[in-house]
Amino acid sequence: MKYFIFSDIHGNLEALRVVLDQIADVLPDKVICLGDVVGYGPNPNECVELVAQNADLTIMGNHDHAVLGLTDIEYFNQYAKIAVLWTREMLTDENFSILESYPFQHSAGDILFVHSTPLYPERWEYIFNPLEGKYYLQHLQEDVCFIGHSHQPVFFEQDEKGHVIFDRKPEFSLRLREGCKYIVNVGSVGQARDGDPRTSFAIYDTEARRIEIRRLPYDFRITQKKMLDMHLPAFLIERLAHGR
Repeated sequence: MKYFIFSDIHGNLEALRVVLDQIADVLPDKVICLGDVVGYGPNPNECVELVAQNADLTIMGNHDHAVLGLTDIEYFNQYAKIAVLWTREMLTDENFSILESYPFQHSAGDILFVHSTPLYPERWEYIFNPLEGKYYLQHLQEDVCFIGHSHQPVFFEQDEKGHVIFDRKPEFSLRLREGCKYIVNVGSVGQARDGDPRTSFAIYDTEARRIEIRRLPYDFRITQKKMLDMHLPAFLIERLAHGR
């Protein structure tokens, strides 16, 4: 089985198209989106529709949940709040209904798909460091958990003795070892935060037991121009060029 996995599009249509164009080359058995289809970017409707057309499953993200009015945006920063409120105004009724259909998690045999964490994913917590990775790996029932949320590609590996290692880098190829458990962050399609402005996505070949994080450039200037025309916050516009 071959999975094509991506996350955190955030209304960035140009980045999403670049990633989805890879499906024809990869020829996956399943296409999975880990959420945050909307928020921040200028094309929420187009992104919801395009993901619905291409993904076999889409998980609920915190920005999707917030746009639905189901997550309190008081803890969001000022720019995220503005983007959530703007997206609510822009989204069609049909696309609201699509957002409402997203589940918080999905288990497929020994694989778990969530947006944030494998334990209480609706709390929207983050996994940044080995201590956090170890905590969630201890609660992981499956062998592999794919997440997004932090916009930074990283993996955590726990061996049979409970030792945890991790690595964070823009791109990597990871061979899964027998008896180990993994949490893998696939990064962000539309708003990278690891200093690399390129899109990010993952391919998981279950027969080869290999996970690849791939990066591809996109023309973020087009997205920036749209955001400028729509009077979205300058901070959100500028960060696309820097991946921060």
